[in-house]
Amino acid sequence: MTGTVLIADDHPLFRQALSLAVQRVAPDMVLREAGTLAAALRSCGEAEDLRLILLDLKMPGAVGYSGIALLHAEKPEVPILVVSSAEGESAAQEARAFGAIGFLRKDSDLSVIEAAIARALDSAPPAPAPPPAQPVDEVRQTVAGLTPTQLKVLLAVLEGQLNKQIAHSLGMSEATVKAHMTAIMRKLDVRNRTQAALVARSLGLDLQH
Repeated sequence: MTGTVLIADDHPLFRQALSLAVQRVAPDMVLREAGTLAAALRSCGEAEDLRLILLDLKMPGAVGYSGIALLHAEKPEVPILVVSSAEGESAAQEARAFGAIGFLRKDSDLSVIEAAIARALDSAPPAPAPPPAQPVDEVRQTVAGLTPTQLKVLLAVLEGQLNKQIAHSLGMSEATVKAHMTAIMRKLDVRNRTQAALVARSLGLDLQH
């Protein structure tokens, strides 16, 4: 089995542990590592034949589940396996809602992590999400379906940035920011920036996990 696996975690020792786990399961895989969300997004765009992303939720630059949402938007066909110290079953459910195929705690046995990596590498591209059972599930899917740039704009709004600040930080014009905000509000079915931020906040995008 060949291809590339991206390991996104800010702890070098844990990245090394995950690298060893991948090498035991699929020794021919090319490994790429990233210590921040920005680096992970860059590697995601550059990697050839990306087969799997191993992601920590608490990456520098990530807020809540934004790392999953952004990487999933960048490469929706690539499975994302979250390996995190986040607590509780709700964290696993939220991770899957935003596009992850699985969730493992960092204190899982190495054999469990290896087995999950093997399953993820053997899996077909993720099937389309089933119809949502509840309105909140539908909103999660909508947020997960925003483009990478739209997600970045929404996260900047959550941080309280004005259009001028967002334009500067993302290297675009204010008119482009406004166009993205219009698209975001239309997709989320809200009328203004405040309502868009409330929707994102209700889904945990601004919470550190």
